[in-house]
Amino acid sequence: MNFSELFKLSGLLGRFSPDGRCLASCVQYRLVVRDVNTLRILQLYTCLDQIQHIEWSSDSLFILCAMYKRGIVQVWSLEQPDWHCKIDEGSAGLVASCWSPDGRHILNTTEFHLRITVWSLCTKSVSYIKYPKACQQGIAFTKDGRYMAVAERRDCKDFISIFVCSDWQLLRHFDTETQDLFGIEWAPNGCVLAVWDTCLEYKILLYSLDGRLLSTYRAYEWSLGIKSIAWSPSSQFLAIGSYDEKVRILNHVTWKKITEFEHPATIANAKTIVYKEVEKSPSVETERLSFPPTRALASSLFSTQSKYDISQVPVSLQYIKPVADRANPKMGIGMLAFSPDNCFLATKNDNIPNAVWIWDVQKLKLFVVLEQLCAIQSFQWDPRQPRLAVCTGNSKVYLWSPAGCVSVQVPMEGDFQIVSLSWHSSGDSMALLSKDNFCVCYLEREEV
Repeated sequence: MNFSELFKLSGLLGRFSPDGRCLASCVQYRLVVRDVNTLRILQLYTCLDQIQHIEWSSDSLFILCAMYKRGIVQVWSLEQPDWHCKIDEGSAGLVASCWSPDGRHILNTTEFHLRITVWSLCTKSVSYIKYPKACQQGIAFTKDGRYMAVAERRDCKDFISIFVCSDWQLLRHFDTETQDLFGIEWAPNGCVLAVWDTCLEYKILLYSLDGRLLSTYRAYEWSLGIKSIAWSPSSQFLAIGSYDEKVRILNHVTWKKITEFEHPATIANAKTIVYKEVEKSPSVETERLSFPPTRALASSLFSTQSKYDISQVPVSLQYIKPVADRANPKMGIGMLAFSPDNCFLATKNDNIPNAVWIWDVQKLKLFVVLEQLCAIQSFQWDPRQPRLAVCTGNSKVYLWSPAGCVSVQVPMEGDFQIVSLSWHSSGDSMALLSKDNFCVCYLEREEV
């Protein structure tokens, strides 16, 4: 494993381009585009204000920078650095901005969700979509980029509109059987749209592309409901994480529950492997010490190393009792993600913040638990193989694969607390992001 030097960053805005050639990062109002392999600066753009959101176009030729406070989006071209485009929403304001799948239209959501404005970079034409709903996930594109679903709210009722992305014509418009729609997400094959209700109502609805209701699923009533969902890459499974600390898996044939995964504080099954992170003091032979010590030696001397031990079951995990009388209690399944080969599902139960649970999807049972010393900040699967990267807000990155588990110290001076990470599309490197800095970690093919 090799690590680049640290580079400045603000707002956790570091993104690999879809074609994998470039890495864009933001420092206040500057956008820096680097070559992925050499990290040499290819372009440097200056925006009108502090950047709050960046996004690559699907063909990696353009990059948009949104400045929500000013209601402005600036678009930059990598091929023609002199060309640029500025979209000013004026008094309407701006709360969200994203690319359409063709990389030539920009969708801006105005303040108070009054409308979505669709701007064309090619024809400079403008279209409007009225009544978008203010919810966590209100716009969803199919993976092939042909259709867009938009959640809408009119006359105190929820609706879905499905548009054809090539000409923004309305394909279907239908009302949904939700009290207060919270999010929508297409299955990867683009055939089914999952629509779920607010956490006060456990309800998930599955609609076909032509607006037919295929199925409704409710696990229980009168308690906090759905917290997170994830489709498997094959579209065969829908995983639903709930506030009751369980994940329920629905199948794509009958849309009925095939199993549920519980997340208890004690792991009792002898077939489950529990990797526990333990600290070890750095061992340095005193004869080899030179003063002043070299940079690499100094950083390893004063940073605590860690490794994984395999714990004997039963194992008791650190459990936090949530504060029940506060909004958004820290409880239930807050994160879940399928591996790209459909074989594994990684989950995090917010009541047990230091553990990652890895489930075998083929056998529908718990496979591995990683118990960390600090709370899990983020995890992400390698896009090419079943390999999970985890960060916990310290200067280490953790990798799990079916072959085993490894903890790697990032050899940096000073305080580098990794709170987010993202894989390169090749799976050969990843960007490790802290609040003020980022670095790139390069992996050899043979590693765990």
